[in-house]
Amino acid sequence: QVQLVESGGGLVQAGGSLRLSCAATARTFSSYCMGWFRQAPGKEREFVASISRNSRNTRNADSVKGRFTISRDNTRNLVYLQMNSLKPEDTAVYYCAAGRSPLPEMVLTVRASFDSWGQGTQVTVSS
Repeated sequence: QVQLVESGGGLVQAGGSLRLSCAATARTFSSYCMGWFRQAPGKEREFVASISRNSRNTRNADSVKGRFTISRDNTRNLVYLQMNSLKPEDTAVYYCAAGRSPLPEMVLTVRASFDSWGQGTQVTVSS
């Protein structure tokens, strides 16, 4: 498994931006598809974005398309989530996740495909 630590959450006004970071401790970080999920109070944890091992492919949830961008740096074992034009409905705890992927260009989106999770970082967007 991979140890994951998120950072970068906080309080921001609607329309603002935040960048989340996730640091991974794994010798084989580049073997993992990386993803971001979020969970709002009283709701299920939901997919936000994911990126393939080689960064060639990404997927975003419809609710964040055009506003959020996922990226990764395999030389530093880091994955990022740039969040722009934030809305109050983006308020949630954001979780970084890692899932083994057999192909470098494969993107995982299903929660069950990810077997390592961080502790989460709170993002609060005020109206």
